[in-house]
Amino acid sequence: MIFVLIADDHKIVRDGLKRILSAHGDMEVAAEAASGDEALALVKANDYDIAMIDMSMPGLAGLDLIKRLKIEKPKLKILVLSMHGELQYAARALKAGASGYLNKDSAAEQLVGVVRKIAAGGMHVGDAAAAGLVASDKAPHESLSDREFEVLRLLVEGRGPTEIGEQLHLSVKTVSTHKARILEKLGLSSTAELVRYALEHKLLQ
Repeated sequence: MIFVLIADDHKIVRDGLKRILSAHGDMEVAAEAASGDEALALVKANDYDIAMIDMSMPGLAGLDLIKRLKIEKPKLKILVLSMHGELQYAARALKAGASGYLNKDSAAEQLVGVVRKIAAGGMHVGDAAAAGLVASDKAPHESLSDREFEVLRLLVEGRGPTEIGEQLHLSVKTVSTHKARILEKLGLSSTAELVRYALEHKLLQ
């Protein structure tokens, strides 16, 4: 039996995933979480085979959540389900410790296959992400550190420095420093240009 933790801040998404997985006799949704902090607390207290997580949730989320979950339970397999562009996010998610990355647009049959593959010790990325992982021409945002990338993601989602600081446990001054470095590395001069860049490179949901 494959015991799964589903972490997503939208109940309708959790219900849909639970319905898909529960239709198969070798899978059981053992717990659900509506935030990254809740997911971390559940993983600390229980053992699961796979944690299926969204990249964007209230509180602890994204690459930080993946890293924290792996610190708590190194053997836990993590499958990222996200609306973020697979090509842009999969490599960082895998590097952070995830075993797979699947776009939420994927078919139910593919999800079930990926869960079984990861539970058996395999890895999964889509064709676009696999091509991107071996591509030689890197986009400017690929030079950002994981922390800078997380700040970029939250900035283009419309979060302010104070909110970003609270979510990532950083001071407002540190967030501002990261923002300045991001703009410098990408050759941009404003948040508006950053949003436009994110749209062009499919970094927005």
